[in-house]
Amino acid sequence: MPLRYLVELSCFRYRRWYHLFRAQIGNIMTETNRALGLASAFAVIIIWSGFIVVSRAGVTTGLTPYDVAALRFGVAGLVSIPFAILYWPRHLPWHAQVMIALTGPGILYSLMMYMGLSQASAAYGGVFANGVLPLVTMLFMFFLAKELPSRGRMLGAAVIMIGAFLVAWHGLQAGGRNLLVGITMFLCAAAVLSVYMTVLKRWQATPQQILGLVNVVNAAVFLPIWFWFLPSTMEQVSTGTLVFQGLFQGLGPGFAAAIFFALATVHLGPTPTAGFSAAVPASAAVLAIPVLGEALTALEWVGVAVVTLGLFIVVRAR
Repeated sequence: MPLRYLVELSCFRYRRWYHLFRAQIGNIMTETNRALGLASAFAVIIIWSGFIVVSRAGVTTGLTPYDVAALRFGVAGLVSIPFAILYWPRHLPWHAQVMIALTGPGILYSLMMYMGLSQASAAYGGVFANGVLPLVTMLFMFFLAKELPSRGRMLGAAVIMIGAFLVAWHGLQAGGRNLLVGITMFLCAAAVLSVYMTVLKRWQATPQQILGLVNVVNAAVFLPIWFWFLPSTMEQVSTGTLVFQGLFQGLGPGFAAAIFFALATVHLGPTPTAGFSAAVPASAAVLAIPVLGEALTALEWVGVAVVTLGLFIVVRAR
């Protein structure tokens, strides 16, 4: 057998083995990344649902909404200082930095959520803050940029409105003025977050930049105002409650959720990641039953299911 033939045969076998090896490594890495994306998406659901339930527990067991916000940004601002130093978005104009800091999951959004949860149950928070968010965003984009949503999105928005109406019907019919205030706060929180999403789409800030810009700026602005001017009942609450609320609020929705959301988006894609958020209204309502003892009526459960269906329709239409 000629030497040239042996060399070519050896090279052919080497290339074949090399490509097979690379394919196997690629499959393993793909499955690993997919598993990491799925785990991150489930973590986001747990944190978002837990945020609603834990916040409801905080504002109904002695703490004021201002106290819970102070605990959140005291911890989140502290752990985000390194990100503010290393990843400050100096390339963005000052007005973009201000808009991201004001409309992000900062003090405006958080106070509206805490005030809403002091007046309405966790299930209402899941529906009217998370569930109605796509509808509010569509309206905002239509009036601001004249962007007409697709038929699928409009259908999903209509289903969400029907579900939200079913959830609120029993409480409003009973003359719940406080409930109406809570729903208004949730809708305002959704509006703030819609502006934030639009600003991010325009300026493309990274999760590391957001951690520093939102947490540190809001902590620096709000904590002195809270300390000197706002009412507080922290001295009436146990140390264990303060530590739990501070660690969960600061490290959960204030810090970890941004990282997990970014990982899920990178490894699963934006549309599947958004699809997981459709579980938040239902999961928050279920979690509130053993933790808070907040049972829903049959009509409210139907409304939560309809809102979840509407969210899936909106995500599929994207």
